[in-house]
Amino acid sequence: MTNEQISAPQVRLIGEDGEQFGIVSREEALSIAEDKNLDLVMMSGNATPPVCKLLDYGKYKYESLKKDKEIKKAQKIVEVKEVRLSMTIEEHDIAYRIASASKFLKEGNKVKITLRMKGREQAYVKKAIEVVKEFCSRLQDLGSPDKEPELLGRNIFVVVSPKKTK
Repeated sequence: MTNEQISAPQVRLIGEDGEQFGIVSREEALSIAEDKNLDLVMMSGNATPPVCKLLDYGKYKYESLKKDKEIKKAQKIVEVKEVRLSMTIEEHDIAYRIASASKFLKEGNKVKITLRMKGREQAYVKKAIEVVKEFCSRLQDLGSPDKEPELLGRNIFVVVSPKKTK
């Protein structure tokens, strides 16, 4: 809230350079702000009395937007990439999928490893879990599974997170 929007009868006033004016009436704070060609901005409304600061509100708003953009630009968005396996997968196919998963982990993304069981393969859940565990063990230098492989319907899946690099 700024200037006339502030309804508290008394406010704790802080100058633009951080100097303390103490507790003053709302009208006095507004007149000080007007004399210095600044805005009266409520910084903490739930304090008693509310804390208000003298500053150029347009400049303050611009700088806070700029700071938010910098924070948003600096953060890394982690995607979850998926690699699908089958129970009858051959060695060359495993090597190809490991190369893909390694690339994803090096980029800092998580990898979801999914093995779909078809027909009679559903009777061999233990073998399917072993295939997924073997795949994860080949990726252990780049990432580690978040938890043990999980059976959900006819799918077995596990998510591998990249290891932290320092």
